[in-house]
Amino acid sequence: MKIKSDKPVTACLRCGTCCEKGGPSFHIEDKHLIDKGKIPARFIYTIRQGEPAYDNIRRALLPVTSDVIKIKGRDNTWCCTFYDKQENACEIYANRPIECRTLKCWDTRAIEDIYEKNRLTRKDLLSNVDGLWDLVEAHEKRCGYETIGQLVSELKRTRSNAVAGQIIEMVEYDKQLRTLVVQNGRLDAEILEFLFGRPLEQTIRAFGLEIEMIDGKITLVSSAKEG
Repeated sequence: MKIKSDKPVTACLRCGTCCEKGGPSFHIEDKHLIDKGKIPARFIYTIRQGEPAYDNIRRALLPVTSDVIKIKGRDNTWCCTFYDKQENACEIYANRPIECRTLKCWDTRAIEDIYEKNRLTRKDLLSNVDGLWDLVEAHEKRCGYETIGQLVSELKRTRSNAVAGQIIEMVEYDKQLRTLVVQNGRLDAEILEFLFGRPLEQTIRAFGLEIEMIDGKITLVSSAKEG
């Protein structure tokens, strides 16, 4: 049972609130945790440069300025996959990332100071992996969020079928690449969101569009948030 107190908090109470709000992002200082398998790649995902994401410091949905590699949530929630709710404990406490080591819920100045500094990127982790980094770069070139944002803006302005077709081609390429690298490259499907970020058919919603299948074909429709 958690006991409420009027005394100001000056130390971690192990309440788990920060863990339940989402897993941490990784910084260069955390590279060894992934390189050495302390935190396996199947438990992490990438928010790609330019992708709209919630900024915890500014408390707004903003495009990220670089890759943001994070620990996945548990059971389709934001809760960090390594947080044990029953024990109110971190399953990787000895190997927790720098954001977890730095965060003090009663004084956020330290975490705010490092929040956007030295962010770990996929290039830091994969540039020396022959073939794999080439795939990531090819995907980024075809499906970059800067290009997607420009196309979505043009689509909303012109309602052009040609522009819609370009966006659909991106979504199809993204989907097919993920299938091929698992089937032909024999990669673990659980690392796809680390390698290529979250599927475009999901993240396109942040741009006010939804994907629907009509007669076996991908179709774009405006999401509810756009009216």
